[in-house]
Amino acid sequence: MTDTAAPPPMPPPRGALHVARVFGINVHVHWAWLLVAVLMVQARAAAYSGLFWNISEYVALFGIVLLHEFGHALACRSVGGRAEHILLWPLGGVAYVRPPQRPGATLWVSAAGPLVNVVLVPLTVIAWAAVSNAVPGSDLAELTSSIAVINVIVLIFNVLPVYPLDGGQILRSVLWFFVGPHQSLTVATIVGLVGAGGFLLLAFYISDWWLVLIAVFSLMSSWRGLRVARARARAARVARRVTHRCPECGEPPPLGSCWPCPGCHGSYDAFENVATCPHCDHTAGAVPCVFCGSAFPAPAYFTYEVADAADKRDPGGFRAP
Repeated sequence: MTDTAAPPPMPPPRGALHVARVFGINVHVHWAWLLVAVLMVQARAAAYSGLFWNISEYVALFGIVLLHEFGHALACRSVGGRAEHILLWPLGGVAYVRPPQRPGATLWVSAAGPLVNVVLVPLTVIAWAAVSNAVPGSDLAELTSSIAVINVIVLIFNVLPVYPLDGGQILRSVLWFFVGPHQSLTVATIVGLVGAGGFLLLAFYISDWWLVLIAVFSLMSSWRGLRVARARARAARVARRVTHRCPECGEPPPLGSCWPCPGCHGSYDAFENVATCPHCDHTAGAVPCVFCGSAFPAPAYFTYEVADAADKRDPGGFRAP
């Protein structure tokens, strides 16, 4: 039996190797992670007396990042959302999560990652102090010191209000309570553009090429997020299909040719002919919601209760205020 209201499974990240499945969440490592591992181990060669300790430091870095991402994923599941994949890549980690489209839910999911690092602060500092007292000046003391510092850096970096970092997502969720989902995303991405621009200037000033990559990634993500926010704001102002609702966010889809066809690259109304493009007859297995991005089979959007009421009022649609 097929549940038409259920979205299709999240696809695994591209260019990644599946390494484990923990709590039903697939952990992937991007191929470039191995290349960066070699470079970073070599860069820290003088810090330890042997290669084992350099490798341990790098593994600890991504262990901290992995715990951070599991914080996001498990928090998402705790509020009824979906979390199926975690990707470790050269710039950190990504938890592929789909929380319910509510500000409280997205705030909890965004904050859960940094909260993991907050919990790790006293644990790593205590370990550092204990080892430094027991075997001062040893490789183990240097390793525990590095782990404590790495955790604090990960925490501070992620709470910066720069989209799409956790701090930018937290800012967006807080604003959502007051100005709604579209305006909050607009503000958060504009702040992200400014912050990423500051990152870029600082990176060039101190000649830190890793920071350059992070700044460019933030700039691209913020610009893409701003375009999405503007498109959603425009869609919220046009006539809607009153007989349909997104199963995830509850928004009625707009009327008109708002969906690009992957077959002929034209535009069509995904609900006019059950997600079949009238130009090339390509049928989409899932239709993305223009407001939240979640994708469902076209029949899942149809709401019988709303349709019955609409037949008596306005069979064509309604115009959002």
